[in-house]
Amino acid sequence: MNHGDGAAADSDWTVFALTPPVGAAAPFVFASPHSGTVVPDDMGADPTLSDLQINSAGDALMDRLIAVGPMHGAPLIAARITRAYVDLNRAPEALDPRLIDGADAADGPKTAAGYGVVPRLTGAGEPLYARRLTLAEAHERIVRAHAPYHAALTEQMKAAKATHGRAVLVDWHSMPGRAGGIDVVLGDRHGTSCRPALTRRLKVLFEKQGFSVALNHPYAGGWSTQAWGRPDEGFEAIQVEISRALYLDAGGGPSAGWGRCAAALNQVIAELLRPGG
Repeated sequence: MNHGDGAAADSDWTVFALTPPVGAAAPFVFASPHSGTVVPDDMGADPTLSDLQINSAGDALMDRLIAVGPMHGAPLIAARITRAYVDLNRAPEALDPRLIDGADAADGPKTAAGYGVVPRLTGAGEPLYARRLTLAEAHERIVRAHAPYHAALTEQMKAAKATHGRAVLVDWHSMPGRAGGIDVVLGDRHGTSCRPALTRRLKVLFEKQGFSVALNHPYAGGWSTQAWGRPDEGFEAIQVEISRALYLDAGGGPSAGWGRCAAALNQVIAELLRPGG
């Protein structure tokens, strides 16, 4: 299958979009590392897969749901490149030897399961490739996509800390609707990646909007949350997972619940970022 709609020639694609804050900057930085849908021509995925299948592990439309962040002072870094090409929420060394020739033993359970920095499987567990990748090919993706994204995130976090004395990363994701019937999962690495007050505040804000909220199970926070979760150094991070059942239809577009979910998230974000709030 020709990956026409989401495909992009090498000279056409960008890794991410950065939307700066409007007005006074807040100490918060918003990120959506899995909302991208662009499939580069050089990915070389199995030609029988559709773009919908290739993007099935992504966080469809999450960047749109949190687009109000910059209006309240939080810069937003949103992926444009598909998660299937390179996962921006994995360590750069998380290479899968079952996919990549010359890679060392799998770095952790997620990589072993097929979801390393260069994923082996779709969200439905189907092989993304009818071939193996070279180590050079994987490293090239990390250099071209993973490194620039994290350089931009580092710049925003350091700028927030320089201005406010602290910087807080909110890493936004979506999760399958079947995830235990829970609407929202907050991951703070079991209380280590941010001050407890932040987790409590977010939980209350989501519950005020009628959402059911779980803490750290089944998502305690990925690599970005781990890397930036250093409260003693003035850097905090929390991962937010929103159930796709709240806003997404089976075809990957907005469902009948989109308006309600978007309005609720707008209110959560406005209150979270309110000065002195």
